[in-house]
Amino acid sequence: MLKNDILYELLNSNDYISGQYLAEKFGKSRAAVWKAIKALTAEGYDISAITNKGYKLTENNDLISEQSIKSYLKHNIDVIYYPSVDSTNNCCKRLLADGREGIFLVTADEQTAGRGRQGKSFYSPPLTGIYFSVVIRPHTSLHNAVTATTAAAVSVCRAIEKITDKNPKIKWVNDVYLDNKKICGILTEAITNFEDGTVDSVIVGIGINIKTTCFPDDVTAAGNLNTDISRSRLIAAVTDELLEIADSGYKSFIDYYRNHSLVIGEKIKFIQNSKVTPALAVAIDETGGLEVELENGEHTVLRSGEISIRKN
Repeated sequence: MLKNDILYELLNSNDYISGQYLAEKFGKSRAAVWKAIKALTAEGYDISAITNKGYKLTENNDLISEQSIKSYLKHNIDVIYYPSVDSTNNCCKRLLADGREGIFLVTADEQTAGRGRQGKSFYSPPLTGIYFSVVIRPHTSLHNAVTATTAAAVSVCRAIEKITDKNPKIKWVNDVYLDNKKICGILTEAITNFEDGTVDSVIVGIGINIKTTCFPDDVTAAGNLNTDISRSRLIAAVTDELLEIADSGYKSFIDYYRNHSLVIGEKIKFIQNSKVTPALAVAIDETGGLEVELENGEHTVLRSGEISIRKN
């Protein structure tokens, strides 16, 4: 589609591009180019048009699109964008059920029914955050939901550190915090092949609050990155980090995970089988398990469940 081709050119240029150049490159008329520019403007893209110079995206643009994300991505994967979905994880499930193959990314400007772990919801308003899911295949090292969750938390922190001046931390097992406020939630789901019981794919869902400030009353301790950054660039940066980890393994990121832990050395409470148990977070083992010391001095390793840091 000419509109998408022109958008890709604009995204990858720091200078004005003439209408004549665009017309010749794509074998279209100047009128067709102008019509495509008008269509992009109608979609919300802020495009500067100057006679005898051409067209250029202004610095006011922070709209997500397949083309804008791909312009930042190092990995060559399919990107699917929706203005609004119930949940990007749910959308991935539907695409997989319809026979979609390979590694791909689904993102949306908003989720009307964003989901977190333990059946919790994830508040996903339009334009102030990023909400996306990456489908990873089991031939990578991220062959199950637990491993992928740990890797995703590392990927989010690494990406944020590389393109901002922020220093996020990880609250075991899947939440990313900044200044003691939760800015990111991660939900991973393994899709099983019912015929042989093997894992067919893993869906890694990630939501990051960038400038979200107004949260529902039942959402506590939530915060945001509070920084000017392209949402498409952050989606691409996190995805690239995740896919690089997928080709390596636990040893490549477990030390980083430990060093960014928010809970090591802290008094916590963990919930298992509806029972709340106080403990001290001692260490994170080689596969991401949380080693805790119970009040009777006994040590155990948590592989799943919910924890909270005790204030006293």
